[in-house]
Amino acid sequence: MRRLSNILWLGVKELRSLAADPVLLLFMAYAFSLAIYSQATGLSYELRNASVAILDEDRSPLSARMRDALLPPYFKPPVEIAADAVDRAMDAGRFTFVLDIPPHFQRDLIAGHRPEIQVNIDATAMTQAGIGASYLQQILAQEIAAFFGGNTADPVALRMRTAFNPNSESSWFTGVMALINNVTMLAVLLAGAAVIREREHGTLDHLLVMPVTPLEIALAKLWSNGLVITLATGLSLWFVVHRAVGAPIAGSIPLFLAGTALYLFFATAIGLLLGTVARSMPQLGLLFILVVLPMNMLSGGNSPFESMPFALRVVMSAFASTHFVAFAQAILYRGAGLEIVWPQFLATGLIGAVVMAVALRRFRLAIAQAVG
Repeated sequence: MRRLSNILWLGVKELRSLAADPVLLLFMAYAFSLAIYSQATGLSYELRNASVAILDEDRSPLSARMRDALLPPYFKPPVEIAADAVDRAMDAGRFTFVLDIPPHFQRDLIAGHRPEIQVNIDATAMTQAGIGASYLQQILAQEIAAFFGGNTADPVALRMRTAFNPNSESSWFTGVMALINNVTMLAVLLAGAAVIREREHGTLDHLLVMPVTPLEIALAKLWSNGLVITLATGLSLWFVVHRAVGAPIAGSIPLFLAGTALYLFFATAIGLLLGTVARSMPQLGLLFILVVLPMNMLSGGNSPFESMPFALRVVMSAFASTHFVAFAQAILYRGAGLEIVWPQFLATGLIGAVVMAVALRRFRLAIAQAVG
């Protein structure tokens, strides 16, 4: 009971210390509100307002129909362009797409020939180039089929049904992924800053003369910072991701927060470990760039985990962040329950326990060096 009491009151001290740090509080408020909202609404992976020009050398009703089919919000109003201006416009980056409809296109199509439409694409606009090319192909094929009364339709009708995100709204995805990444970022920074703050303020020496052990000091820092991150995650998920961004939450929020709390054993232990290595906040920031940013980028949140090389997948499976992203997506997007995500919960807990043991050992050594 005495150990629990020490851990409790040392944790309360950490919360008071955090409350007295306006810079960290402002950073937390920004990271769990405006940063998530701006990333969800500002980074779009859909086709929006793509610039397109048309070199219409046919001047037929069909070519006019195809031009009129390129409508907002996918495309800006098409611009007529001359043949000698195409290369110059593409070099200047004025248009993402330039369609070249050849002479006698409609006549050759009616005659049963297979005329070609050239589509010039500026691939430096990578997202719009990839998605827009598919959109253009579908729109032009539909207009040609409609012009001929549907006689050019394929023999097989493909009907696609998009699950979990019917309108393919990228903000639903980026909002949740921004929240997940910020959980890791804040957990590492707060735990690491707590250790460095003790060293810089000289309060670590005060703790060493008190009847507390290094284990109690470390656990107090972990539970207090973990509590703050968990509460901030719940509020941000509901008010920012769900209410402000409009992303639906398919699964159980308590189950997600329980998994987040489990993951925070790993993330705060990483922060504690980095805090014992770094001697100042700038050093902690450099270590953060080397360790946490690659961990976030390769956890499966920014790109599909299955598309990575096999060796890299094996390495990243040893990090709890990968399993955190997996069960967070399963719960929040697909409404998965504990019976589905328990393997990820178990992996997160086991990895967190190992990292926690390493961090606590390192923290004891740092305390012993400080005493010596």
